[in-house]
Amino acid sequence: MNVEIENLSKEYEGGVTGLYETNLTIEEGVCALLGPNGAGKSTLMSIIATLQEPTTGTVRVGGFDVRKQKQEVRSLLGYLPQDFGLYPSLTVYETLDYMGILYNIQDPKERKSRIEAAMEKVNLTNLVNRPIGHLSGGMRQRVGLAQAFLNRPKLLIVDEPTGGLDPEERIRVRSLLAELGGTGVILLSTHLIEDVEAVADKVTVLHKGRVRFLGTISEMLDTIRDKVWQINLTPAELQGFRGKYLETGLLRDGANIRLRVVTEERPSPNALSVEPTLEDAYIRFMREGTHESA
Repeated sequence: MNVEIENLSKEYEGGVTGLYETNLTIEEGVCALLGPNGAGKSTLMSIIATLQEPTTGTVRVGGFDVRKQKQEVRSLLGYLPQDFGLYPSLTVYETLDYMGILYNIQDPKERKSRIEAAMEKVNLTNLVNRPIGHLSGGMRQRVGLAQAFLNRPKLLIVDEPTGGLDPEERIRVRSLLAELGGTGVILLSTHLIEDVEAVADKVTVLHKGRVRFLGTISEMLDTIRDKVWQINLTPAELQGFRGKYLETGLLRDGANIRLRVVTEERPSPNALSVEPTLEDAYIRFMREGTHESA
């Protein structure tokens, strides 16, 4: 199943544009939407999830049009928004039972079966009677993922699923998404590079409502291969390099400084060519067209 996006635009009141003529085909696996706040990630996902109407263009999920065939699209969909509200007084099971009803799973036995399967998938079985208000942030996020699985989605949309989590919970959520990557289409929105590296098959970089890149992680790294340099400098020498090149990192090494820059040509005789990172490529896409050396 594919998600096909053609000439998609979204304009809000006041002339604010969320998306500009976006064209994408999202195939089975994990596709990461990478970009800063305001890049258009949440706008794109809410349109795919039939929660917003596009201004122009079309989106088809499994062949169904998100404008004309909303119910058919929703039958394929599981969605975890960034701000997923939960009733603190309800238990984990009660919460999922309520969400199952909203998903129109009317048969109590079928609903119970799906709830148990979803809880097992996200490792919540031992917390079935725990009130939501007593759960950690990571556990609540797992409840959010569990409700998204109730619909047995062919398209799972998750918006910033590891935001605000401690490192251990973040790893658990990433591992779960990576494990699920072969079972359908997963659209993951994030601004965290490490999430992308951990789970993504494809990456779409969005910036100010426009697609800057679409491809694999390897292809993204190839866009700046042989363009990333490390320069060892004294603090006094550093000022001579500031502002000349696109900086992607700066680390202290004893009394000296290791400066990491992206530029086409070797920036100084002692500069070393180094392997690019996803962060190097991402920063370059964010600054594309605003810096001569980028």
